[in-house]
Amino acid sequence: MSDKTTSADPAAADIDHVDDSQFDALEVGTTAAAVTKGRSRIPWRFLGGRAAFYLFTLWAALTINFFLPRLMKGDAVSAYLSRNRNVTPEAAEALRTLLGLDSNKSLWDQYLNYWGMLMRGDLGIAITHGMRPVSQVIAGALPWTIGLVGLATVLAFTIGTVGGALIGWKRGSRWDILIPITTFLNTIPYFWLGLMAISFFAVKLGWFPIGKAYGIGTTPGWNWDFISQVIKHGTLPVVTIVIASLGGWMLGMRNMMLTVLDEDYITVAQAKGMPDRRVLWKYAARNAVLPQIQSFALSIGFIVGGTIVMEQVFSYPGVGKMMLDAVNQKDFALMQGGFLVLTLSVLLANILADVAYAFLDPRTRQTQA
Repeated sequence: MSDKTTSADPAAADIDHVDDSQFDALEVGTTAAAVTKGRSRIPWRFLGGRAAFYLFTLWAALTINFFLPRLMKGDAVSAYLSRNRNVTPEAAEALRTLLGLDSNKSLWDQYLNYWGMLMRGDLGIAITHGMRPVSQVIAGALPWTIGLVGLATVLAFTIGTVGGALIGWKRGSRWDILIPITTFLNTIPYFWLGLMAISFFAVKLGWFPIGKAYGIGTTPGWNWDFISQVIKHGTLPVVTIVIASLGGWMLGMRNMMLTVLDEDYITVAQAKGMPDRRVLWKYAARNAVLPQIQSFALSIGFIVGGTIVMEQVFSYPGVGKMMLDAVNQKDFALMQGGFLVLTLSVLLANILADVAYAFLDPRTRQTQA
């Protein structure tokens, strides 16, 4: 009977003789099943299209970066003159020329000069920081933001993603209580959570410093005294950021896991007798994490430029505070430099997310090819 069935149904015979070592349950029932190992080609058309998209996005962002500050009332020189009454009109005009705000030049000429400076790597002069180059000001603030908020975001993403995967895998267990708890903490405004943490852990208990990046009188350098001060001052902000953002990552991963666990390829993987750990991490979590990766790429904008609230609460010398000061004092060059860093970081993060997406999802590789 089985021989007749095999001869009558060649496809069934092929399935019966498939080598399990070449069988990937992740690709069952998906378009990725059509992709033959070792026969994929480089998707040049897709890569060219994505490169053109990101280049256009960069041009549009930098163009807005040029025009938007100039639509604001006043300028950096006027704000500077209001604080320094002893500046002569000749010196003020020379200062406007230095900052690219020469009234004798048309807006188009200023725009061309702006792009010329960008091509040379010249971001201009920060009038609010003692006429220092903008690149130096940003270089001094960027490590603090990346080191603090970047670390906190990576920790929240990792803990939330792994925790959400485990909670989704063990749905109905006592670990489900973590979802409403973390979601509730996620609804609390961050500035309030930060102030409460300072009030209890720094003022009342005295476990952590109230603010700043390091203690007064500490000399920055690669020595243990300075590093320990940075860790001590950064622990409370990192913990509060992780607590405030953990709920979104955990809830999103848990919901995606519940959806993925109902897919056919999970049933096939379990029917083949694969260990639960392999089904969880290689098949279920691997697909469920895809939306998380895109969300993480978008959160890079928060890492670089969305830290104003945190840096104000903890008096931290990062990019967020720098950009807020630049806006308040109408320092066009510093505003444009900060926005440039923000734009480049978001675009780079999205490019890396596209690469990770293609690596984790075989269907994406086939579609791109």
